[in-house]
Amino acid sequence: MKIKEVISALEMFAPLPLQDGFDNAGLQVGLTDVEATGALLCLDVTEAIVDEAIALGYNLIVSHHPLIFKGYKSLTGKDYVERCVMKAIKHDIVIFSMHTNLDNAPQGVNYKIAEKLGLHHVSILEAKEKALLKLVTFVPTERAGEVREALFAAGCGCIGNYDKCSYNIEGKGTFRAGEETNPYCGAIGELHEENETRIETILPAFLKQSVTRALIGAHPYEEPAYDFYPLANQWTQTGAGVIGELPEEINEGDFLQQVKQIFGAGCVKHSRLTGRPIRKVALCGGAGAFLLPNAVSAQADVFITGEVKYHDYFNYEGRILIAEIGHYESEQYTTEIFQNLLKEYFPSLNTQITHINTNPIKYL
Repeated sequence: MKIKEVISALEMFAPLPLQDGFDNAGLQVGLTDVEATGALLCLDVTEAIVDEAIALGYNLIVSHHPLIFKGYKSLTGKDYVERCVMKAIKHDIVIFSMHTNLDNAPQGVNYKIAEKLGLHHVSILEAKEKALLKLVTFVPTERAGEVREALFAAGCGCIGNYDKCSYNIEGKGTFRAGEETNPYCGAIGELHEENETRIETILPAFLKQSVTRALIGAHPYEEPAYDFYPLANQWTQTGAGVIGELPEEINEGDFLQQVKQIFGAGCVKHSRLTGRPIRKVALCGGAGAFLLPNAVSAQADVFITGEVKYHDYFNYEGRILIAEIGHYESEQYTTEIFQNLLKEYFPSLNTQITHINTNPIKYL
């Protein structure tokens, strides 16, 4: 398979439009219209990672953190980013990153962390807003089923764990075909009345263009009538952080020890113990302290993340236990998501999780 096919499959799982505005996920370096010789999976791209890919004979690196966050006016090798880019180009290696799009995706980074902790009943902590549209269109009743299926195939109609969701109303549509038209029904120049079905369905906003193409392709009318409405609904399947429950209550000290062991943390920085048992756990990989208000509102007993600001420990004292485990430590298992996806989609593709610990923070 070609690298572009591998990238396309990864983007289906975590579409790039799900990334946050500051991010630069996606293709970083290289040409994708070549056969994939293997994929090296990592959290960060460093010179050692590129060297590892070269030694393996792999021409694809899939990382969580993007290598490139800013524009470059020159490539002179003055920092590790430029040196990685130059070395990757020299050895025909493609670098592709899945960052906040994977954080925000259903079953993404935070779900993997929740899995490691053994959480049940996991859901998004801060769902995306203003990310959904409602589509309304009017179709001859005899063709409504065909058009609905085309819309569903294009990504419409998903609400939670339900799919193919729509609302349908029967009514009468009228139109008069002008000269040089080719009407599906009715005669040119005559007012025509047709039994029509009003179809309403929901879709992610980033699918608007592809859904429009699918609608026009399946609709029998030359000029189909349709409307898109922005929705204020939360998209509860995507967003930042997750919250879930442990199978049983556990005291705070034992829980923190378990967290340290599971994530191999050099240390677990935490707020003053609350004296309450832990059952409800909120978390966010990386720098997730911005979700502390959400965790408190959701009545979580503890919030786990990679980085927390000093004053947050004061601001939330007594309200929730805060556990800071390190940015790298919190996101290290992202590579398992990559590997599971690639094994499912491309069983014959060689993949390897890097053996290199790219954590720049060391513990004495």
